Amino acid sequence: MARSSRWETVMEDFRLTERLRLEPVAERHAGDLLALYRDPAVAEWYGEWTREQIEAEVARMAAHWRDDGVHKWMAYERTSGDLVGRGGLSRQRVDGVDRLEVGWVLHRRFWGQGYATEIGRAALSFAFDELGAREVVSFTEVHNLRSRAVMERLGFHYSKEISVGGEPFALYVL
Repeated sequence: MARSSRWETVMEDFRLTERLRLEPVAERHAGDLLALYRDPAVAEWYGEWTREQIEAEVARMAAHWRDDGVHKWMAYERTSGDLVGRGGLSRQRVDGVDRLEVGWVLHRRFWGQGYATEIGRAALSFAFDELGAREVVSFTEVHNLRSRAVMERLGFHYSKEISVGGEPFALYVL
């Protein structure tokens, strides 16, 4: 049966957690993703992004959703509708192997409130319960102790240090 509207297509792909509405990243999220990446605390980790770069990034993510059914979500508070961040599951080449990877990035004002863990749990449920994954990885800069703590809360175990773009990253496996 064909879907009758774009809105229905988007609504069917939403996921709800206790506090969040998760939407597959699509071209319509470019403004929100740009605002997130321009948060000074986020820019420290992700660098400076232009509107053109963000539009290319959301197009890439949306293509993964269309072609593979897996990629990151935009995360919004269910009660206020405020953008919390972006995160979830994606396929990545990590340490020379194609893997499912869980990651997140949140607006600074939402740090320390359990939202990254909530996004991570939704992604792990998707990976193991729906996709039948046998393994999921997560990685971050070795000095990103906050993300490493989230990984450990989610049940990941430190595996080893890897290089990403010439920089040292900590690889965690579940």
